[in-house]
Amino acid sequence: MRAHRSRGLSLVELLIGTTAGLVVVAAASSLVLQHLRESRAMLIDTRLTQDLRTAADIVTRDLRRAGFWASVASGVRGDDGSAAIVNPYGAVTTDPAASASVRFSFSRDAGENGIVDGNERFGFRLRGGAIELQLGDANWQALTDPATLVVTAFHVEPRVDEVSLAGFCAAPCAAASATCPPRQQVRNLAVEITGHSANDASVIYSVRSGVRLRTTSVVGDCEG
Repeated sequence: MRAHRSRGLSLVELLIGTTAGLVVVAAASSLVLQHLRESRAMLIDTRLTQDLRTAADIVTRDLRRAGFWASVASGVRGDDGSAAIVNPYGAVTTDPAASASVRFSFSRDAGENGIVDGNERFGFRLRGGAIELQLGDANWQALTDPATLVVTAFHVEPRVDEVSLAGFCAAPCAAASATCPPRQQVRNLAVEITGHSANDASVIYSVRSGVRLRTTSVVGDCEG
């Protein structure tokens, strides 16, 4: 009988098979790593977008209440014919240098006292890469977390449109009057926030929003 000799893989075949296997593993690993990088970038971008939009929503929501005063009608003419009273909550001030902060107030009194109390002062400012909000005198709290979002720019730009209130005056205004008739100031604020991810500074995003103040301001008064 003839002996059957079993023949295994040669060294060359083994090397070729190992090389092919390594190429396949390398290609698969590259695809997995690319997928992980894309997923991480998407998560960072999504979180950055959500954080900025949330901050912008909070800022615009609070700014909308700026200037609220239950006695706002007194800013045109007193109920008993007395002189008009200036809204003590009417001022909305921004940083003149870069508009990196805004301060405002609104009434929280059950009965109006005409005084801006300490707990009626509010504001927002950019400090140390975070937007901070003011809740009362000297009480600042972080609105954004610089560990996840680094805010690089915060701008609040006011715009005022005036509407004549001459119809509220009992007598016509003098032709040379600088204050009569009173004008209703319709105030709008444009808010822009720019920031980047704390984990990847190359991921930068900006959000813009506008807000119209619910309480309008009145300047000037009726004569007589």
